Amino acid sequence: MSTRKQLFPFAALSASYFAHIGFFNPYLPLWLKDMGLGLVAISVLTSVQAATRLFAPYAWGWISDHTGERVKLLRIGASVALVSAFGLWLELTPLGLGVVLLVMFTHTSAMMPMSEAAMAHMVSQGGAFDAKRYGRVRLWGSIGFLVTVFVAGAWFERFGMKHFPGWTIVSLLAVCIAVWTLPNVKEAAHTEAAPVPVASVLRQRPVQWFFAGAFFHVLSHIGIYVFFSLYLDALGYSKTMIGVMWVVSVLIEIAWFFYQARWLPRLPLTAWLVLCSAAMALRMVMTALWADVLWVLLLAQTLHALTFAAHHTVCVALLSHHFPGRLRGRGQALYTVIAYGFPGVLGALLGGLISERFGLVSVYWVSVVTSLVAMAAAWQVWRHHHPKAAVEGA
Repeated sequence: MSTRKQLFPFAALSASYFAHIGFFNPYLPLWLKDMGLGLVAISVLTSVQAATRLFAPYAWGWISDHTGERVKLLRIGASVALVSAFGLWLELTPLGLGVVLLVMFTHTSAMMPMSEAAMAHMVSQGGAFDAKRYGRVRLWGSIGFLVTVFVAGAWFERFGMKHFPGWTIVSLLAVCIAVWTLPNVKEAAHTEAAPVPVASVLRQRPVQWFFAGAFFHVLSHIGIYVFFSLYLDALGYSKTMIGVMWVVSVLIEIAWFFYQARWLPRLPLTAWLVLCSAAMALRMVMTALWADVLWVLLLAQTLHALTFAAHHTVCVALLSHHFPGRLRGRGQALYTVIAYGFPGVLGALLGGLISERFGLVSVYWVSVVTSLVAMAAAWQVWRHHHPKAAVEGA
């Protein structure tokens, strides 16, 4: 059983990494807009992060699984990302900026999959995933996100977006400090005579439906990840209020991670997948129809407890079940590629084209449809895990 002392470094890394994400992802589109770029150019540049998730996590995961050197790889990734971030201070063309973001994201996009793989192993006892321990560590990432998304919003409201590169440098420096203070422990080498058959796991029908559901669920979330700040800005919300909206979602996320051990056992994990996608559809409808009504928008943001926090924990638990042991790193990497890489690229690029022609609100109506597709896929996962219940309920 892992101790608090053993899990503390993971909490520190989670806090610093998501503190970086907490200002970077919400305000990157606004910084690009402040530079005079249009919606399509902003969509392309914001999709670079998702594009790196198509190849970087699995490559880093494969290396970490075969070498056991997760800490060394995390240190390399954080250090290169920090050095490359200095390029944001340069006067660059959109193409040059895209190159800087490509290098930076290539070295940060795999940090959480590697960290989550190691942490999932530490919080699993006798093959059972400990949601309580996982939640208590993961909530520090939410706290880090909460602090920077709120403080950065107020800062940019007062001083403008010109300090965005400086915020990037400082936040990545914090990530570097966190990874370089991790104990340099190499995992024991695996002794299986034959290669671990990833393909055989992927051929399992429940796993296929799981990844399909994750793809469409996160694709639905792109309306929040990429376009939410732009959408609220277009509706007349101040940068401080935009930060508040992000804060509300993160506060409810923290509360869920802290108390999730009380709630998750009440339903099968696969049933939670269905519920989370249904909540996503509701959230997108509320955001599309009533984003200009403050209390409705606040209520929609509270659904983040289900659409992200609960969904993420359930996905990590199911991945730990389907991809145990030597498969763990690659399972987490595949999840990042399929659930965040492809949806991120597709959602950002198509969302940019759709919003350019039909307005930003159109992104949320498309998200309603993809949420319903995700719910159908999640129901298939539940049906394969609980065939008797599915027959009785038919």
